[in-house]
Amino acid sequence: MAGKKMMQVTLVRSVSGRLKSHKACVQGLGLRRMHQTVEVEDTPCTRGMVNKVNYMVKVEEA
Repeated sequence: MAGKKMMQVTLVRSVSGRLKSHKACVQGLGLRRMHQTVEVEDTPCTRGMVNKVNYMVKVEEA
């Protein structure tokens, strides 16, 4: 795992009432509930998902 950049993503706003595509991005990042933090690899794919739901998540570089 040496050399892989990681980032910690925390869900800070609820997914209820959001667009279906935004809910799918949150689920794709592995987030299931409020204030849950997951560590994901910093790739263009995951970065795009985070950017799409940036108003619902908090990102910390790890």
